[in-house]
Amino acid sequence: MVITEDAGSERVELKQPLINIGTAGHVDSGKTTLVYALSGVWAARHSEEQRRGITIKLGYANTMIMRCPVCPEPERWTTSALAPDGKCPRCGSPLEPVRMVSFVDSPGHEMLMATMLSGAAVMDSALLLIDATAPCPQPQTREHFKALEITGVRNIVVVQNKVEIVGRERALENYKEIKAFLEGTFAEDAPIIPVSALHKANLDILIEAIQKYMPTPRRDEHKDPIMYVIRSFDVNKPGTKVDDLKGGVLGGSIIQGVLRVGDEIEILPGAKIKEKGKLKFVPLQTKITGLRSGDVPLKVARPGGLIGVSTELDPALTKADAMISNVVGKPGRLPEPARELSLDYELFDTVVGIVKPVPVERLRVGEDLVLNVGAARTLSKVTHVTSDKVELKLLLPVVAFKGSRVAISRRIANRWRLIGYGVVR
Repeated sequence: MVITEDAGSERVELKQPLINIGTAGHVDSGKTTLVYALSGVWAARHSEEQRRGITIKLGYANTMIMRCPVCPEPERWTTSALAPDGKCPRCGSPLEPVRMVSFVDSPGHEMLMATMLSGAAVMDSALLLIDATAPCPQPQTREHFKALEITGVRNIVVVQNKVEIVGRERALENYKEIKAFLEGTFAEDAPIIPVSALHKANLDILIEAIQKYMPTPRRDEHKDPIMYVIRSFDVNKPGTKVDDLKGGVLGGSIIQGVLRVGDEIEILPGAKIKEKGKLKFVPLQTKITGLRSGDVPLKVARPGGLIGVSTELDPALTKADAMISNVVGKPGRLPEPARELSLDYELFDTVVGIVKPVPVERLRVGEDLVLNVGAARTLSKVTHVTSDKVELKLLLPVVAFKGSRVAISRRIANRWRLIGYGVVR
């Protein structure tokens, strides 16, 4: 049976996910454990992540949402990971594939907020995880929630995790804390689902909520393609002969449009080259030689999931994530990389990523700020500022689209803290 899903302008064979569902929340809230329970993929794959037991880089995990044609709501909902034999765990009926989704697992540690912001830039919806054993909100819960707000992620399901550890009274108290935290925000009516990610309890109710509150976005495939690069690889093993070398691979999420095998693409700001002791960026053009979503080869790649783009680039340029923060598009159709930005901006009332929130002070000429522009991050210096507009000089160039949102962070107590956002003028 060929499974199809509405991709906006046509129904397409479902070989890749068409929606990115992010995870957000304080460190140790169980984000990676929940993604594993739903997808069967441990998204924290890097050796340093496994050694330290925390997520450091963005992780992706795809899974198919499945439906039993016999069981009632919500028991009918499961995933391919929870039912690997394709049969309903309750009644044994053959399951119906509904849609493939991709989870974007982001780190919760305060030192890794920049990585979370890069993830938020490619999220269509988000699971906000709350640890039922701890008071809500925790500092990074506030910060992650603000990140979702300023990047425009509005479809939220709150996951009250670790309920198996607490008693009924604490679970209800935590529920009231969550409601109070969300009151008056865009997510005040978001569903709150109590689960045990570790024991895979209540996941059917969570999957039902994902289906109800997280629709697959409708895309215009006729728009020029844009892809944010968040990984890059050299897939050649040491000792590979020159004639057998494969070109560099870019990993990222397509934001709009489609990419096809054989397309000519441009990569901006480009490769970092040191010349006479100075860092220089060289724009690149190349051809797509292959596309993959997970282990599935594609002829056409659409927005959704982590897409691997094989190219004719020298693999030395792409090894060890060297191409992170680049943007891929059609040659001549991307904005020129900017060394200066002008923003309409708005500051938060308080700094949200610390235990005791403090007021956000006004921006000052000459101060350093960190900007997250799409999936890119750069240090900047304020050159001119009014009550609602700011001009900045950037240390590293970025591709910035007019009207796009930019996260603004200031160094407070030896950490870069999220203090507001801007819109590119």
